Amino acid sequence: MRKRWPILLSALVAVGAAASTHAAEQRPRARAAGVVIGTLPTGPHNAITDVAGVGVGHATLSEGTRLHTGVTAILPHAGNLYRQRVPAAIVVGNGYGKLAGITQVQELGELETPILLTGTLSTWKVADAAVDWLLRQPGMEQVRSLNPVVGETNDGYLSDIRARPLTPALVERALTTPSYGEVEEGAVGAGAGTVAFGWKGGIGTSSRHLAADEGGYTVGVLVQSNFGGELTIAGVPVWKVLPDPAEHARSQAVPPPSTGDGSIMMVVATDAPLDALQLQRLARRALVGLARTGSVMSNGSGDYVIAFSTAKDTLRDPDAAVQPARSVAGEAMSPLFQAAAEATEEAIVNSLFRAGTVRGHRGTAAALPLEPVLQAVRAARVQEPPAR
Repeated sequence: MRKRWPILLSALVAVGAAASTHAAEQRPRARAAGVVIGTLPTGPHNAITDVAGVGVGHATLSEGTRLHTGVTAILPHAGNLYRQRVPAAIVVGNGYGKLAGITQVQELGELETPILLTGTLSTWKVADAAVDWLLRQPGMEQVRSLNPVVGETNDGYLSDIRARPLTPALVERALTTPSYGEVEEGAVGAGAGTVAFGWKGGIGTSSRHLAADEGGYTVGVLVQSNFGGELTIAGVPVWKVLPDPAEHARSQAVPPPSTGDGSIMMVVATDAPLDALQLQRLARRALVGLARTGSVMSNGSGDYVIAFSTAKDTLRDPDAAVQPARSVAGEAMSPLFQAAAEATEEAIVNSLFRAGTVRGHRGTAAALPLEPVLQAVRAARVQEPPAR
């Protein structure tokens, strides 16, 4: 059986990825469906990868109705992140969660590993596998300390979370197959088994590009949505026109979670030269975008933001006695704040729009019904007063 396991694992990963891709292909992103959030323009892919050098890799594990889980890796650049660290900050909106590596980032203000997202009880397995893989990379032969940053949300409704099925091979797959262009969204990677607002959640991403007179910078956001509240899209309280998710799944022994409890991981990337304190300020604006979707960050929700800058003249060399400290002026932060809020809001909406229905371990999470949502958004747009 041991010899057959890698083959079986590969088959399961492939099936899971194919199923997620098929589901996503049938469902549009928010903008493709006519839902425009905010006023700033997006980057060419409307994704976190619009920040040059940033890559996103997924590994999805699907096995019948029992397992729907995975790993998502965010790589700030394609080089050795331990040798070329990026300034970073972490903000905790509500701390009901397990975020490995948080204290060192808060203390030193830098990232030395990729960011990995997964399911709650796999956090430490993913961290261990990531360290093992990173230590094997060229230039890491003398490394004696490493700080893997691994975030999570609980996918235990759709996946047998106690099985803790993620393997080093899956973690390596996410780390070694990143996309630097379009990013797969919905029920994929770390979003395979998540539920948001009682509907199928998942991975979502978006970006904003500032005008030249505002610096010409890009801000990109990726989210792993698994939280609740009163779903609001583009300022429209669409929860009022949607069926109750519990009613929608009344035949199930256990209805999908639809309360405010749950979690969300938000990753914010920018090419603006920012130091750790400025990145902390930027990260807080992702919480603005989260709130706009109807979340109040309830008691049982783990709401975290990890922000980093890829600006080349802010990369940090651990062997250098003096580190670069170039950063934008305070007034230049306001457009970046707006970009982070808008991109976070749209990334969350994309995670819902792109995710298809998933039948899972304890029940079914239905795809967000798009037609009533789109009708409500269109109706609200018609009622808007004309611009002055």
